[in-house]
Amino acid sequence: MEKKKILFAASECVPFIKTGGLADVVGSLPKDIDPELFDVRVMLPKYSCMKQSVKDNMEYVTHLYMDYHWKSEYVGVLQTVYAGITFYFIDNESFFTTDTVYTDDPLFEITRYAFFSKACLSVLPALDFRPDLIHCHDWQTGLIPVYLKERFQGDQFYHGIKTIMTIHNLKFQGRWGVEDVEDITGLSGYYFTPDKLEAYKDANLLKGGLVYADEITTVSPTYAEEIKTPFFGEGLDGLMNARSAELHGILNGIDYTDFSPDHDTKIAKPYTVSTFRRDKIKNKIALQKELGLRRDEKCMMIGIVSRLTDQKGFDLIAYVLEEMLSTDAIQIVVLGTGEDRYENMFRYFDWKYNDKLSANIYYSDELSHKIYASSDAFLMPSLFEPCGLSQLMSLRYGTLPIVRETGGLKDTVEPFNEYEGTGTGFSFTNYNAHDMMHVIRYAEHIFYDRKRDWNKIVERAMKQDFSWKQSALQYQEMYERMIGG
Repeated sequence: MEKKKILFAASECVPFIKTGGLADVVGSLPKDIDPELFDVRVMLPKYSCMKQSVKDNMEYVTHLYMDYHWKSEYVGVLQTVYAGITFYFIDNESFFTTDTVYTDDPLFEITRYAFFSKACLSVLPALDFRPDLIHCHDWQTGLIPVYLKERFQGDQFYHGIKTIMTIHNLKFQGRWGVEDVEDITGLSGYYFTPDKLEAYKDANLLKGGLVYADEITTVSPTYAEEIKTPFFGEGLDGLMNARSAELHGILNGIDYTDFSPDHDTKIAKPYTVSTFRRDKIKNKIALQKELGLRRDEKCMMIGIVSRLTDQKGFDLIAYVLEEMLSTDAIQIVVLGTGEDRYENMFRYFDWKYNDKLSANIYYSDELSHKIYASSDAFLMPSLFEPCGLSQLMSLRYGTLPIVRETGGLKDTVEPFNEYEGTGTGFSFTNYNAHDMMHVIRYAEHIFYDRKRDWNKIVERAMKQDFSWKQSALQYQEMYERMIGG
């Protein structure tokens, strides 16, 4: 039986380049798709800011010239095989030579990712790889389904290739003036109407992908429902409702080889479901020592690993942080960067309550593992959260999530019910600072006064399975249904 061929196209992917959760998904999911049934390959831009060791492992495959934006542009293809998966890298120095993955120039971003979308399709015959299905991720690949229908489908090689568009965060859409985008992409005016790429007088690359893809997925069942409403729909809720028959919410997973408290080399003391009562605390003591917090193994420690933005609920935290630190018996460890006002807020409270709060305004993979392993609870009060990966990691480490019931947080964290003895964390519904504080105080009460209940919740949390295995099966079923045969 011939394997079905799948091509992933995305702007980032671990272990090559990462700015957020998208990279984790694109790096992890292909490894869990059954290699007996599917030949999955991944296509990425070759950024100059990739680590040298990553570039050294690439080998040249081929190159060609492609008509793009009134010029003939060089398209190089390099490849590397990692964890059994073939990765292709699209090379063009004028588009991908930047200091960071993404730049602050929206027109340049649209120009380079429109180029990437067209290049992904153009190089396939030269690679002798004809995918049955192309799985596109976020607005950066939104033009792949459009170009496929607009100019490639007429060629026998491309005829019948199916597409999936996955929304990781609907907020980012790739929007710019119609005139410029028409000029850059070479698409005719026919495509820039409200039923196609145009939205509110702008060209919208994500919308193009959502209109032309055969199926649409997003990263949790609740988010798939939420984006049909005006509040979460980011102006595209009408389209989401129109395509609701093709819209599916499939929960992200996490890589359980990387996030595993029983053999994590980044933490002070590995532990399991049966040993956490004795060993988890050793991580807390080590972290208190490392970060200069008061050494108190009995004090409840709350972890935060996040981008410091409004989306993640930091305006709620700002509202009650002084009150909590001045009265509650807690310690808070923060890791992340983001908006200046939140970075400075945490620096201020680190100065004022330096034995109770540690602000680490940078990013460190190693420290994030230590926080997941050492904390008792993990705070994530997001305004909206398509899936969220941090709460899955904290569940894995028996660090109980305190979350707002939205998107993937609602799908993955079951609130503690003291009457039924169920639940894997704590949650609140309304986007309100005092509702959040109330649930934090309830968690403190369980932690300090009902330790046995707390440990039972930890046990249930650690037994949850949010590995990629579950999600990969759902994607496989979808691929098979779409490709047929």
